[in-house]
Amino acid sequence: MPVAQNTVSHSAEKPEIKAASRAAVASLLNLTFLPGIAFIWLLLQLKKARPGSIEHYHIRFGIRLNLIAALVLFGFSGIMILTGGFQSAWTWMYVITYFTFVHTVFILVAVWALVRAWSGQKVGKR
Repeated sequence: MPVAQNTVSHSAEKPEIKAASRAAVASLLNLTFLPGIAFIWLLLQLKKARPGSIEHYHIRFGIRLNLIAALVLFGFSGIMILTGGFQSAWTWMYVITYFTFVHTVFILVAVWALVRAWSGQKVGKR
């Protein structure tokens, strides 16, 4: 049985791929170790990136991903704390469970975006 070859066309140049990779790393860092700082860096880089480039795409993707993650994190945590209060063990069980499972999905998407940036590709379909 013949094996299908995965042909990838790299229309992006090496400097663009490196810049897209830095943007994807910043997105991942914002979700993990440097929340806020990495997001500000992404916002500053957005103005410098050439529209339509792979770098611009990954910066915008990272910004959107992190905004959605923040809205879900603060929204869900806020609702749980408002309905259960700070003293309830159930509140903290729900908040920690969210953070463990749902936030991990955002981190995995950021890692996926990083791998795609390394290959000079967009995250979704063309």
